[in-house]
Amino acid sequence: MENKILKELYKLSLKAAKKEEMPVAAILLYDNKIIAKAYNKRNKTELTTDHAEIQVIKKANKKLKTWRLNKCTIYVTMKPCEMCESVIREARINEVFYLIDRMPEKRQYYKTEIKKINNELSEKIEKKYLEILNDFWKIRRKK
Repeated sequence: MENKILKELYKLSLKAAKKEEMPVAAILLYDNKIIAKAYNKRNKTELTTDHAEIQVIKKANKKLKTWRLNKCTIYVTMKPCEMCESVIREARINEVFYLIDRMPEKRQYYKTEIKKINNELSEKIEKKYLEILNDFWKIRRKK
């Protein structure tokens, strides 16, 4: 089965490269059956999140009618980036197998700073927001 997946990942990568996309491909399995395939389409769609891993997860979500993919395995041509890794974790995917590591010589353009809002109003809103959040989880845990 793994050989079949590797061959398919290679074909999908070629397809992406021909369309001038980063040649990354992903395949998602459920109960050892392929249920979704994808390759990068970010250049075509102009959507930041159109990485192969996220696309394949969306397809699986739709097919299985759930966001929890805890019985799934994902195969990828390249080790997932931080964004994709986070989405994979959020989807509760059990295992990730990748063919090659990310290229260390590839320049990273991450210059984003993440900052906590800290002013008088934010402290008041924060308390109210925490109430909403706590109520949400109380209700969810009762179900």
